[in-house]
Amino acid sequence: MISNVSARVEALVNGRRFADAAQLLLQAAAAGDAGAVAQLGHWRISGAIVRRDLAAARTLLGRAGTAGDRDSAMLHAAFVACGVGGPADWGSALALLRRLARHDDRARSQLALIDGMPIEADGTPQTLARREVLSGSAPRVEALRALLSPEECAYLIEAGSPSLQPSMVVDPQSGHLMPHPIRTSDNSQFGVYSEDLVVNAINRRIAAASGTAADQGEPLQLLRYRPGGEYRAHMDALPGEANQRILTVIIYLNDGYDGGATTFSRSGLSFRGGVGDALLFGNVGADGRPDPTSQHAGLPVTRGTKLIATRWIRKARFTFPSPQPLTPY
Repeated sequence: MISNVSARVEALVNGRRFADAAQLLLQAAAAGDAGAVAQLGHWRISGAIVRRDLAAARTLLGRAGTAGDRDSAMLHAAFVACGVGGPADWGSALALLRRLARHDDRARSQLALIDGMPIEADGTPQTLARREVLSGSAPRVEALRALLSPEECAYLIEAGSPSLQPSMVVDPQSGHLMPHPIRTSDNSQFGVYSEDLVVNAINRRIAAASGTAADQGEPLQLLRYRPGGEYRAHMDALPGEANQRILTVIIYLNDGYDGGATTFSRSGLSFRGGVGDALLFGNVGADGRPDPTSQHAGLPVTRGTKLIATRWIRKARFTFPSPQPLTPY
């Protein structure tokens, strides 16, 4: 049920009275209104109406969770695990999740996977995937065998599928979204709202396998290619980007499809992994600039549906720029 404060805030927003809405929400949260505390936490994440403040959001979500809001409690546990708005603390996050699992099916399903993962008490992976060099010349390409278990692959598919949308890009002329010109697929991402403890553990494993830090990665993406779907020849490195995408990791989540191999244009190397296998390759040369030999393609799927998870890894810590809020609060 929407609280009276939330309804009034929504009415003010709909009337474009953003400053009044922000003031009301801030006052109600300060007075301890549980719904307002949770809503303000989400506003602090968004940064659309009030300024983005992830540290404040983390605190607010914790307060709302303590008051009985399970969604806020789940997100708070994820923030603690991922280090959003404060230091990462896997042990504390796992303890929060265990308490939630007494009453929450989502928490129980996450724990069932996490308890089967070979990880240390601090969340560090105990073992690394077996690395198989496919190409030692530029670009260096390696297979990471059994990076994920079949159960972990199924979890990513189930968790990410409800958010899948056709792949789009911004039209540089109009500024509007348009179908992706070279990629026919659907995609979703495990961003700040959906990087739960399972996804965070997977991201830590990707980082360990690639010799990078987890915070260098962009959000893990789920991609779905139906028959005819493909990603034509392209490079993952970005033009003129200082914090470049130095590495790409592609995880193959399912089987039961034909076509869909990943091929490299210059070398002719072609790879299609089994369930849980991953492909790791470099995108830049020794000078840090985009490497033309990294050009690759996802060939058309001819039968069935191909599902992969992709993570682009930057040179340094990756963060999204903060939006400009509509109010000064």
